[in-house]
Amino acid sequence: MPTKGPALESRLGPLKRPKLIGSEIYRSSSYGGRHPLSIPRVSTVVDLCRSLNWLPEAAYIDSPRATPEQLARFHDPDYVAAVQEVEKRQAASEVQRRRHNLGCNGNPVFPEVFRRPATACGGSILGAELILDGGTVYTPAGGTHHGRPDRASGFCYFNDPVLAILTLLDAGLERVLYLDLDAHHGDGVQDALGGDGRVLVVSLHEAGRWPLRRGEPYGSLSDRGGGWARNLPLPPETNDSEFGFLIEAAVLPLAEGFAPQAVVLQGGADALAEDPQSRLELSNRALWDAVAAVAGLVPRLLVLGGGGYNPWSVARCWSGIWARLNRLEIPERLPEDGEAVLRALSWRHSRGRNPPEAWFTTLRDPPRPGPVRDEVRRLAAALPGL
Repeated sequence: MPTKGPALESRLGPLKRPKLIGSEIYRSSSYGGRHPLSIPRVSTVVDLCRSLNWLPEAAYIDSPRATPEQLARFHDPDYVAAVQEVEKRQAASEVQRRRHNLGCNGNPVFPEVFRRPATACGGSILGAELILDGGTVYTPAGGTHHGRPDRASGFCYFNDPVLAILTLLDAGLERVLYLDLDAHHGDGVQDALGGDGRVLVVSLHEAGRWPLRRGEPYGSLSDRGGGWARNLPLPPETNDSEFGFLIEAAVLPLAEGFAPQAVVLQGGADALAEDPQSRLELSNRALWDAVAAVAGLVPRLLVLGGGGYNPWSVARCWSGIWARLNRLEIPERLPEDGEAVLRALSWRHSRGRNPPEAWFTTLRDPPRPGPVRDEVRRLAAALPGL
């Protein structure tokens, strides 16, 4: 079992109930314009949970900002310095664009281009520290699983899941399960840690969706990364029944065989039916059930956010995750204060012009069951063991 020094012990104190890490930076910060991440997410989750009396002050922690030295545990110091410079100048040079993918390919320059992702990393690092003695921490700003050591990728400037896992390993843990439920493959985490026998990297994602590599079975069933990655590429229109089947028949047995001391779970909401960035057909219940199933496996759980590009479905899904982590009852209809939070949202996407009333009044989606197709059963049967 890992131990912690007295300075860390006194700073953290006992952790008995789940904690949620957030920051006001997400309330005022946006990727800008029509970028998919122009929508408010973390601030809406915080407001919605507070409106339901689910987030007392004792459960909320304001996120620190990761220092350049902390970021350099995984990221190239020259790259970290480049992101800081780009924020200061509010422009990326041609060299920075070409070498670090800044200011292009979906990774725009915006006023908090360093501070915002550094805050997400600070929250995930702190979350990993907080669970060392056991417990559950939720940091919905985390989950930026595409970030590379020396460049931005897929809207991700830094890779907070990797930094969180490294924090756990540095503290002495020897078996960490990383489970990625985002609609997009967790490529940055797999490439960083998929060859480290102390980490089992498992990703459920939509087959044939970015990120892809020409000529390589990237994220396919046969892709094992460096040997310690397992991938379940979901067919389009995967339903709740199929997702639940894969969790029960494939993921949980794999996890139990690995016997993790901690789980870091990326709970991206872009696999939901209402999200414009995937062709999967899940309800938020499917993700809630998956989180609850995994939460029962280990004494240490760090839950991150991730993708999610419909502001209503993200807020409703991630608030429900917080409820399930706390074993709170989810009301059939939201109170007036909760409705007001959701009615105040807007979305420039075509689906945002006439949102259904349920997006304002409920958290729980209608279930989306269906047949478990043969190809899904074959996925579970063919998943390589350890």
